[in-house]
Amino acid sequence: MNKELIFITVIGKDRKGIVAKISGYLYRKNINIEDIMQKIVNNYFVMAMLVDIKDAKCSLEKISKDLATLGREMNLTIQVQHENIFKMMHRI
Repeated sequence: MNKELIFITVIGKDRKGIVAKISGYLYRKNINIEDIMQKIVNNYFVMAMLVDIKDAKCSLEKISKDLATLGREMNLTIQVQHENIFKMMHRI
């Protein structure tokens, strides 16, 4: 089973609805959440998601742009990185 994985990181002041908004967007775009980690550190929300965009209804560029816009609207920093780039950056 081929997958096209991307990492999504989210950082910002903690408040209700962050996970709901982001996961709702992913659901509407037919993007599957493979793994998720979240934590609250000194009132800051920190989340990392690994998602599969193989069956997504839009391109990686559109996803990245949409999530950046959503982040600005929610006063969060949301970054998107393709798994291949992540692997290359962390090679020894």
